[in-house]
Amino acid sequence: MPPSASGSDVSPAAAAGVHPAASGYDLVAQQLIPGYASLALLSVALLAASPLASAQGASVLVAGCGTGAELLAARAHRPDWRLAALDPSASMLAIARSRLGDAADIDWRCQTVEQLSGAPAFDGALSVLVLQSLPDDGSKLAFLTALARSLRPGGQLVLIDLMKPERSPLQAQVEAAWLGFQRASGVRESSEALVQLAGGLHPIGLSRLTALVNAAGFSDPASIFQALDVQGFLLQRRD
Repeated sequence: MPPSASGSDVSPAAAAGVHPAASGYDLVAQQLIPGYASLALLSVALLAASPLASAQGASVLVAGCGTGAELLAARAHRPDWRLAALDPSASMLAIARSRLGDAADIDWRCQTVEQLSGAPAFDGALSVLVLQSLPDDGSKLAFLTALARSLRPGGQLVLIDLMKPERSPLQAQVEAAWLGFQRASGVRESSEALVQLAGGLHPIGLSRLTALVNAAGFSDPASIFQALDVQGFLLQRRD
């Protein structure tokens, strides 16, 4: 999930019964990331059309579930799915559990994907804005390898992440457009603060992502979404 920022007014959502921390987090994400409001629905719809996860009662892993946006979308679109929600942050997991009504039928796990053990157990997986937070020092490969290992052969992963663009003379314009989008969305932080906010992220380019997912055991990434430098891919575990 994306980084948060300060200054969000969450009282309308709180009054509507939405967990204040979750609504504030998602509001800031929508201000920072173009297309964010559609990412959970898009991810679930794509996975629901996959060969394995389309089956009734399919087992689906939500890696880095954050405040629960993908879990809510899955509950609405595929209430038959058997969901496992992983996040290494106990506070994030607590927000998601509260938001989902502490659903007893969801397998809540405060752990990393790399800590999963046992035989492949999932028909599909979702990873939305998680890989970008991991440095490319072996951590990204370990994360992707653990995801591939958790999937049954033929299982698919929907991966959405901030990407580092290939070299282009137009990239400065794209970066200016992103800042303009954030300003128009109500972000009040200075340009310097936004740069610092992105300093903890580690985006990579498509060629590097392709090498990593192949090494992890996935097929080449198929592009499914792009809004400025946020891109989505569909990956399938190789047999």
